[in-house]
Amino acid sequence: MSDQSGTRINKYLSEIGYCSRRAADKLIKAGRVTLNDAPVVMGSKIRSGDLIKVDGKPLENTGEKPVYIAFHKPIGIVCTTDTRVEKNNIIDYINYPSRIFPIGRLDKMSEGLILLTNDGDIVNKILRARNHHEKEYIVTVNKPVTASFIQKMGQGVPILDTVTKKCEVQQIHKNSFRIVLTQGLNRQIRRMCEYLGYRVTKLKRIRIMNIPLDVKVGRYRNLTPTELKTLQKLLTSSHKTAY
Repeated sequence: MSDQSGTRINKYLSEIGYCSRRAADKLIKAGRVTLNDAPVVMGSKIRSGDLIKVDGKPLENTGEKPVYIAFHKPIGIVCTTDTRVEKNNIIDYINYPSRIFPIGRLDKMSEGLILLTNDGDIVNKILRARNHHEKEYIVTVNKPVTASFIQKMGQGVPILDTVTKKCEVQQIHKNSFRIVLTQGLNRQIRRMCEYLGYRVTKLKRIRIMNIPLDVKVGRYRNLTPTELKTLQKLLTSSHKTAY
């Protein structure tokens, strides 16, 4: 950390593994972060010797070993780190022995793969590249899937004042299909289906980039060294294409 220019507090919280930059911004806006006992504003910087607190508690760079886990989120669990507000939150459910936070989200009524870590840097890379990496889902709907439905889903559907990007869609059973997205609009698959007159009855994410869902509901595992190495390579590539 440079004594001359300092480090933005949101970046600092990310670097020490406290939370992602996005989550840090929310903490700052909510007035929960102080610098030398004074309220922090967006863009504030920390320098050597400064005291930063969240909810009145001083923070320290713990130097903990990086953690990268793949978790099979059950239906009903919310992907938030705010354990004070949401009772059925992912952090309390996993009860990991050290501080971790989810990378991105999977809505409450969906199940499947979500990654968690204490590495703020990889969170930032994945979120920046969110329109450039694949996420694969198995979706069940309330009535038989038609060829027209598959074609329209794959070509793009108008939702949220935009048109979804072209994507890979394949029917796998009478009422279900597989879809691979490269963007992350809010409740995207559910909204796409609703636009075409269908209602999602089950949604399961089975892959994020090179990481497959291969643990039972409610369980998690560590990413393997090979998975982590490949993930870093994919993120480097997507960063180049994104900017």
